[in-house]
Amino acid sequence: QVQLVESGGGLVQAGGSLRLSCVASSGRINFISSMKWYRQAPGKQRELVAGITRGGSTNYVDSVKGRFTISRDNTKNTVYLQMNSLDPEDTAVYYCNADLSYFTGTKYNTGNFWGQGTQVTVSP
Repeated sequence: QVQLVESGGGLVQAGGSLRLSCVASSGRINFISSMKWYRQAPGKQRELVAGITRGGSTNYVDSVKGRFTISRDNTKNTVYLQMNSLDPEDTAVYYCNADLSYFTGTKYNTGNFWGQGTQVTVSP
């Protein structure tokens, strides 16, 4: 069973920083291609915040450019989101997402997986 487990959320004052982590935990993961962070604020649609390819190419939503940095450690099947200069508008549940290949026991499959989400709250 492949699981994405996030950590690092919490409450922070405006202007502060947080670092989110997401590890894809399974001994059967063969290959992880893209890894992404999404967020969903109350009453709003889920939006893509940042993405990173296996080779390290990144993209960001305009509202976080210059403040957030996505990175990954392929040896640990982990993606990070460093969030600086946080603003109350960044308050949301943050979700990790990954496209990956895994072994079922008899064959390799590919799939898209989500974490359970971690709450980030930024106070004024």
